[in-house]
Amino acid sequence: MDAKRETFETRLKNSAAEIEALLDLLLSPAVLSDEIARPDLLRSAMHYAVLNGGKRLRPFLVVESAALLGGNRQAALRVGAALECIHCYSLVHDDLPAMDDDDLRRGKPTAHIKFDEATAILAGDSLLTYAFDIIAAPETDLPDRSKTELVLAIARAAGLGGMAGGQALDLAAEKQAPDEAGIIRLQAMKTGALIRFACEAGAIIAGASAEDRQRLRRFGEKIGLAFQLADDILDLISDIKTMGKATGKDAARGKGTLVALHGMEWAEKRLRQHVEDAEELLAPYGERAAVLIATALFVAERKN
Repeated sequence: MDAKRETFETRLKNSAAEIEALLDLLLSPAVLSDEIARPDLLRSAMHYAVLNGGKRLRPFLVVESAALLGGNRQAALRVGAALECIHCYSLVHDDLPAMDDDDLRRGKPTAHIKFDEATAILAGDSLLTYAFDIIAAPETDLPDRSKTELVLAIARAAGLGGMAGGQALDLAAEKQAPDEAGIIRLQAMKTGALIRFACEAGAIIAGASAEDRQRLRRFGEKIGLAFQLADDILDLISDIKTMGKATGKDAARGKGTLVALHGMEWAEKRLRQHVEDAEELLAPYGERAAVLIATALFVAERKN
């Protein structure tokens, strides 16, 4: 393992540990001011959904994008934790019988299997809401303007025109496969929007220029495209033990993917191109961008 890869993997592991410690604290039984109570079953389901493993890639992108531009690390960790709450809420709801109907997530029973469907739905609802609480709270040491920009950006990334809308398009794709433009739009919304936000958030936290914010946003878009393409490849070639969830479901349901449309050779070439584009976007930052560039490579080369 080369030194740069070791540095990246160490930073990813350390960041994940910090995020998990923060999420554990945020989801403790302790009642916050203006909360009335924290029902234990619901809190336990939220805690289970968020702290059942995972690479914590999205929070890592927030933290490292902020670090690139000199942003407040503690604030970045809290924004990363908020983003992870939204990501995990989406997984809880995606796994429900009415959606993707999965029994496993990260090799463990999904939330509705571990608890029950009603509790899983409420856990997802609560995680989504809590994300905005975390960003807006006094403990997130940022100017009010930055908090407002973050709330707006994450709402747009997670809602009708972003992740939730992408999930709706994904469900519709089971009945009528979209064309190539439709597949790209669906994936940019369902998967890419939160990854794009993760990178742009770092610039907002740092109070960076509009140019820096746009550059990090475009970098996030490239990472999102690479992530989904790698995911589609893994869905075809990996297995349930490696992935920690069912594989081959897109093909079984007749969902269109770029891999199915163009073939594996094309997909692998396009994946490399996304990584090269991402590297080019960060070239002006020189060595300071080494960790984020390593993240782009990791996204493309991951095995689960």
